[in-house]
Amino acid sequence: MLRALTSTTRLILLLLALLLSVIFLLPKQTRDVLQALGRPASYIISYPLETLASVHRRTAEVWQDYVALRHVREENRQLRHELEALQRQNMELRELAGSSYRLAALLEFKQRFTPQTVAAQVIGRDASNWYRAIIVNKGERDGIRPEMGVMTPAGVVGRVVKTGPSSSVVLLVTDRNNAITGIIQRSRDEGIVEGTLQGHARIKYLPLLASVRVGDVVVTSGLTGGFPRGIVIGTIQSLEKEEGELFQAAVIQPEVDMTKVEEVLVITVPRPLDGSADPRSEVKPIASESNRGGR
Repeated sequence: MLRALTSTTRLILLLLALLLSVIFLLPKQTRDVLQALGRPASYIISYPLETLASVHRRTAEVWQDYVALRHVREENRQLRHELEALQRQNMELRELAGSSYRLAALLEFKQRFTPQTVAAQVIGRDASNWYRAIIVNKGERDGIRPEMGVMTPAGVVGRVVKTGPSSSVVLLVTDRNNAITGIIQRSRDEGIVEGTLQGHARIKYLPLLASVRVGDVVVTSGLTGGFPRGIVIGTIQSLEKEEGELFQAAVIQPEVDMTKVEEVLVITVPRPLDGSADPRSEVKPIASESNRGGR
């Protein structure tokens, strides 16, 4: 078999055998020299290996941090969703509580209010600039007819001008096309209350000698229209008295904030049918700030 090998192969095998014999047969000093020569080579080889190991450890740490960060982000996202859901529930509960309080106050006022009324909710508002009106969810099926007065426990809202089977249009007291009779509560001077372009109300045709003052309360007279006597309309804000005029007028700040009305009472029968009530008796609305539409 050795004869079959080439001369080059036999030379390599001979050198390997000689190297092994030198390693195992040389004295200890020779082996120490060889070991000393091998240490630098081991350092040269170990440095890139340690560098690779360090890079591997760092990569593993970064990956673990990334996985942990993704987990934290997912938890934060879930917590935010839960917080938003709780906030929505809180708002819904607060709205429900406010609505329940207003309806309870409306029911209390309705029970002690002599004229017959029908409770209704506001379901729409006139979006144009031509009229100031609201739409309520009660109509002809509920006994609602045009010219009926509409109010809240705080005071006058307006009057019904159009009815449908299940809804009605209410023209607000602040609309310039609306007109009801009012009376100065302190002096008993009577006039006509109509709306203004500025969203207030105005009482006109007051006698020139009427002692009207800023701060006087104006109430319904009960003589005409769909209101009984004594429903609060508003408070005198300023006087309009021009020289040469036969009458004076005054600007009224309505008692009800028309932009925040949500529930109303429609007065179906403004006076008792038997006429037994004192015509000079006045209704005293609830004077709670929560029923003044936010004022």
